[in-house]
Amino acid sequence: MKFGPVALSTAEGAILAHAVKTASRKLPKGHRLTAADLRLLAEADVNEVIVARLEAGDLTEDDAAARIASAIAPNHLRFSPAATGRVNIYATVGGLFVASSSVVDRVNRIDPAITLACLPDHVSVDAGDMVATIKIIPLAVPGKFVEEAAAVLRSQPAFEVKPFAPRRVALIATQLPSLKVQVMDKTRVLLAARLARSGSDLATERRVAHKEEAVAEAIAALREAHDLIVVFGASAVADPDDVVPAAIRRAGGRVEHVGMPVDPGNLLVLGRLGEIPVVGAPGCARSPRENGFDWVLDRLLAGEWPSPMDITALGVGGLLKEIPTRPQPREAAVAPRRGPVSIVVLAAGRASRMGPEGRHKLLAEFDGVPLVRRSVETALAATNTGVTDKVIVVTGHREPEIRAALDGLPVTFVSNPDHASGMASSLVAGLSGLDDAAAGMLVMLADMPGITAEHLSRLIDAFDAESGGAVVRAVAEGRRGNPVILPRSTFGAVRQLVGDVGARHIVERCGLPIIDVELGAAARIDLDTPEAIAAAGGVLKE
Repeated sequence: MKFGPVALSTAEGAILAHAVKTASRKLPKGHRLTAADLRLLAEADVNEVIVARLEAGDLTEDDAAARIASAIAPNHLRFSPAATGRVNIYATVGGLFVASSSVVDRVNRIDPAITLACLPDHVSVDAGDMVATIKIIPLAVPGKFVEEAAAVLRSQPAFEVKPFAPRRVALIATQLPSLKVQVMDKTRVLLAARLARSGSDLATERRVAHKEEAVAEAIAALREAHDLIVVFGASAVADPDDVVPAAIRRAGGRVEHVGMPVDPGNLLVLGRLGEIPVVGAPGCARSPRENGFDWVLDRLLAGEWPSPMDITALGVGGLLKEIPTRPQPREAAVAPRRGPVSIVVLAAGRASRMGPEGRHKLLAEFDGVPLVRRSVETALAATNTGVTDKVIVVTGHREPEIRAALDGLPVTFVSNPDHASGMASSLVAGLSGLDDAAAGMLVMLADMPGITAEHLSRLIDAFDAESGGAVVRAVAEGRRGNPVILPRSTFGAVRQLVGDVGARHIVERCGLPIIDVELGAAARIDLDTPEAIAAAGGVLKE
């Protein structure tokens, strides 16, 4: 590929390296110049352009990304169309993302023009989560490098999603006078919630004395009707011959490993009774916060059987306090910060489902008022009640028109130049507009006409009732919806979001209480299609 400035007279067929804008038209980066384009540029007094010219054997960025993606086995994966040299890859099922760093490294070392990035090895994902992305850096790349990358990916899997499989699970909980019944009840509820993600069922709970023989008898009795047995001891495991591991052996099973280099989660026991896993859960698994038990449980639910070698390899990354959404082990909890809640209205998206005409849903008019203005006025009405202090509007796609529709409103605008990458960039941009004193960020989508100022006030009242120490989420008949309030303690995790993902993963994994506020159908009705706009009484504009 040849790259550089050329005169218009020699630019036909070349690929624009940078966007060029005239009074009547914008030619985007990556556009192949036609004779008509060159006439338009000449009329605008443009004398030269910076272009890329393909040489023999070169592939354009989109062709290269698409060919590399086609070499990846599509099992449980969905691939986006190639655009701007990028193909994003998404999970189609909930499961365990498993990656080979050696294969990914081989691809990335072929040539700097070709990049492949993915999630860390052995993390759980939901259907729809982005798990990897292929990006071609320049506008074109030699085809020989593309074929080499494709050959590597065909020869060995770089990554895959192993679907979670439903299991019938038994819980054995041991009892001591020092352990409150309420704690045992909470443990059962939390374990059932952990299992629900895979469709697994906590079918049986048995409470027994904290004695080897009692636990062994329960294990032996439950083996026939269950696929997995989890034992919560009333006292932490202090030795490989302590009650839980000794009971596994007494029941005829084998203890494969005691302990793991993950904190919290050190005191885990992994055994088996025939082909049935028996897990002695560490005490930290009584909390919803992610810990080493989650890592082992996810592997078992995805059909893996962690070996002692697998478990002892978890030390790097096993200090979970380094992850912003997790608490620091062995430290007292920090009191939630009190302060105002700011409303962040997301209005930067492309509205790609509105059809090829390019009409923007946020500019659709309802009784003569653009939808985006109607939504922002709702947010401002909540500030008039005193429950919030500031409204921030994130803009991106068709930014001048969106801002013009909000002319005169007392809001803070934040521009998101990376809006095409997905919602994560808009959340990060919105966060940048918050004041240091903000205790929480209420994230509001600009295309939800049913949300009212009273709804927002109810959400913020619920947040205040928890002293800013909980996530507050709108629901419709128990189904999660929007808006959502994220406390200050989650802001670090928000800043790390990338791609076309929202805050759901943070909400579900932050370890904070989640307060659901029932708002009815308004919490789930958004306007994503021309038909939805018309049905709601709106009129689409150009």
